[in-house]
Amino acid sequence: MTMVEPAVPATGKTGELQTRVIVGALLIGAALAAGYFGGVALWLLVILMALGIMSEWARLTGRQDNRLLSMYALSVPLAIMSPWAAGPSFLALGLIFGSAMFVAVFDRSLKLAAGVIYAGLPALAILYLRDIEDGILVMLWTLALVWATDIGAYFSGRTIGGPKLAPTFSPNKTWAGLIGGVVLTAAVSYMLHLYWGLPFYLVLLSLPLAVLAQMGDLFESWLKRKAGVKDSGTIFPGHGGVMDRLDGLIPVAPVVALVMLVNSLLALA
Repeated sequence: MTMVEPAVPATGKTGELQTRVIVGALLIGAALAAGYFGGVALWLLVILMALGIMSEWARLTGRQDNRLLSMYALSVPLAIMSPWAAGPSFLALGLIFGSAMFVAVFDRSLKLAAGVIYAGLPALAILYLRDIEDGILVMLWTLALVWATDIGAYFSGRTIGGPKLAPTFSPNKTWAGLIGGVVLTAAVSYMLHLYWGLPFYLVLLSLPLAVLAQMGDLFESWLKRKAGVKDSGTIFPGHGGVMDRLDGLIPVAPVVALVMLVNSLLALA
């Protein structure tokens, strides 16, 4: 039997959009402020982000019993990423995978261990990007392309509609939304190139990264569908949980960090 949700009054939709916009603006402001100051401010924000993702991952994968264990294990590499410790280093990267192995053995399941990597890698990537040369610009671009993809997909999908992108995983996402997200991301990246000197190769890279951000969104939608929940959490009114807000950034940040690392190694060669 298919359940049909009752129609939402127009005023309800307007209120929901207003809440979404206000909360979204506050979250963006907090991320920009932490990114600008860097150091401890950004590290603390990243810790909250990663632990929130880990907690919600445990819930979505049905591994609630060992949720706290996985969060404690993830805290080890997160602590090493501190400005007072090794920072975003290969040591932290090794500890992420080491913590995942520990969780896998203790939990006797790869599901929870995968969450340690899912939450830990983007945390490490964001801190790494902030520390490189022109790190503020690169990190801003990374965040902006994910935001632009999300905003472009949301409004173009609602306005245009049309064929569904992946109805099995997420019945609300459309091809129009995907295209709208890519177009807005390209426009924002080009503006950063014109006015703030973002390298043009990153403008070109923003196109596949916008698609990757959407794939991250679809992956999280698949997790929620398997778990039988609408949102990954309820911490952000109008937005859901931490994973709901960061699903696009989770795969994009590590890829950008890898690209910048390879670029720096080639420059030294």
